[in-house]
Amino acid sequence: MLDVLIRNGTVVDGSGKPRFAADVGVQGDRIAFVGKAGDARGNTEIDAAGKIVCPGIIDPHSHADLTVCRPDHVTLLEPLVRQGITTFIGGNCGFSLAPVGEKNREATEEYIGVFTGVDSRNNLQWPTMGGFLDALEERGVLLNTAVLAPHGLLRISEVGSALRYADDDELRAMAKALDQALEEGAIGLSAGLQYFPGSQSDTHELVHLGETLKKHDGVFACHLRSYCRTLDRAIDEVIEVARTNEIPAQISHIFDVPYLGVFGPPLRKFIRGLAKLSAWWTPPLPLAGPMNKRLGQMMAARDQGVRVSMDVMPTTTGFTHLLAFFPPWVLVGAREDVIARLRDPAERARMRRDIEHGSMKWPHVEGNSWSLNFFQVMGWESVRIMAVASEKNRHYEGVPLVEIAREQGKHPLDAACDLLLEEGGHVLIFESMAEPEDNLTERTMVPALKHPQVSVSTDTLLLGIGKPSHLFYGCYPKFLGRYVREKKLLPIETAVRKMTGLPAEHFGLDGRGRIKEGNYADIVVFDFDLIAPRSTFQEPEQSPVGIEHVFINGTHVVDGDTFNGEPRPGKVLRHGK
Repeated sequence: MLDVLIRNGTVVDGSGKPRFAADVGVQGDRIAFVGKAGDARGNTEIDAAGKIVCPGIIDPHSHADLTVCRPDHVTLLEPLVRQGITTFIGGNCGFSLAPVGEKNREATEEYIGVFTGVDSRNNLQWPTMGGFLDALEERGVLLNTAVLAPHGLLRISEVGSALRYADDDELRAMAKALDQALEEGAIGLSAGLQYFPGSQSDTHELVHLGETLKKHDGVFACHLRSYCRTLDRAIDEVIEVARTNEIPAQISHIFDVPYLGVFGPPLRKFIRGLAKLSAWWTPPLPLAGPMNKRLGQMMAARDQGVRVSMDVMPTTTGFTHLLAFFPPWVLVGAREDVIARLRDPAERARMRRDIEHGSMKWPHVEGNSWSLNFFQVMGWESVRIMAVASEKNRHYEGVPLVEIAREQGKHPLDAACDLLLEEGGHVLIFESMAEPEDNLTERTMVPALKHPQVSVSTDTLLLGIGKPSHLFYGCYPKFLGRYVREKKLLPIETAVRKMTGLPAEHFGLDGRGRIKEGNYADIVVFDFDLIAPRSTFQEPEQSPVGIEHVFINGTHVVDGDTFNGEPRPGKVLRHGK
């Protein structure tokens, strides 16, 4: 007697090969067979006639590691499972909750606190990556959880909040800390080179840390130093780390922001007008070129034997911390130093000059030359508030920064600084070149959405506060419903591989990402004719339609509208185990 028998389904197995009709049997946490069940029986039997049976979705770029340690994480992360996600890779963008070394511990705790909005001094009970993963295993996790060692924490621990390159002793100490994190189960290293303190590193530092990754065959995942005029150099930097050390590398959430130079303000206004028009009619502008160029860089490196890949979010609206839009020098020192700069009129004047007149050079370490000046490139009108810490300003969530500034009779920079002061630095934002989720700028993403070597990610940041992204509720149903079924950009076999087998292979998640005998029973059953998100930018907190069943390690977690995350069925996935 099998534990679960899924009959009569159409299996899309995650390999990219053609779909086929088969029954799938589950025993314990493994797939027992794929074929004809004959007289076999299961304690639970599902008739999947007319439905797709595929591997559980693997999200290669998530921040759910910031949530999965919380007692209420099953409730907070339920939207991920309801859209078919069974495994996530956390610790991205150079940021996670471990390791936390004793050197510069206060600076590390403040760094974590600003991004999570919690007092980390009383919540970080694990100084090491091993301690963090042990705590997750002891508490139980809803989803399969893999974590990258965060470059930002390693750097602050050794260098502190400083505007300079690491010296040789600091590099050796960082490499030693990385080696320990990998030994204890981290699957690789992530960096957030747009953000402070990752922005203060150089390629030499990353190549040096790559030597330790080579020892473990760990992955280097990178939020690039730039996604604008120096994007080609930012991609080449990641390729160099991978090539030099013969390790796999992942370019995180690829996108390409156009640099419009001195004509930026009028051109952005024109683009926003076309974006509004695209709700009814999309102008046939040739917008795929820049992304095709980036994909060409990746494929040229792959042709030379470099193991490099990318992921893409099916959205035109990103999200990050408001302080990420400020010059790096603003973030130097302790929190009180940052707060003092935000309050000082003279310092605000300097910030505005650097934003409006700075030159985006490569690389950026100090002054006004940082390589991704978002306010300059995208304009003040590109920002909407995603989340704040206090009830006082909750009504601003979802509101454009320029509207807040207009209401308060201030310049947008002053409105941003004042909001940061009132919220103790805890402000998350959305950013978009034009209208959120418009049909015009969407076209810039199409080449990556189609490409067979680019996986699909959510960038999940579900902390139980603010206005979440619609991707946290409907990323993969949107990808399958809009781009595969409606627009027919790619066949379903390729689409499923991009969500399952591809990230499993690239990140070394053995036994995941394929419907295959002996693999873990992470399985999704969905109706391809119906699958679609109900979440929108305006009303994101809505579960999708078309996802009928989700199994995590053989546990039936989603059964139609019913969700059951207890007992917590996920596993902590440690490197090499």
